[in-house]
Amino acid sequence: MNDYRRKKGLPALSMNASINAEAQRHSENMAARRTSFSHNGFQGRIKRISSSLNGGIENAAENVAMGSTSAQDVVNGWLTSSMHKRNIEGHYNLTGIGVAADKKGVLYFTQIFVAN
Repeated sequence: MNDYRRKKGLPALSMNASINAEAQRHSENMAARRTSFSHNGFQGRIKRISSSLNGGIENAAENVAMGSTSAQDVVNGWLTSSMHKRNIEGHYNLTGIGVAADKKGVLYFTQIFVAN
């Protein structure tokens, strides 16, 4: 992700433990079917992240994917989608990523982008 952003002249994203935890929880919830494959609960995730960052969120976005076999496949897929690509190229400085597998081994990916 950061290699792509650098090639576009954008600053690298820094990983954040709180954002990672929220992204991981969402991937696990999708994999366990506690929520659908969607952005359901996004505002709650951002509220919890904002609290951990002392309320310092200016903007946030989220990409989700399922079924791909590698992170590179996921990123390549996101880059072919204008909405997902806009998030990747957005004015964000923090990120977090979560990956979880369901009982059949299908992978669920979540990446949250935050500007603070």
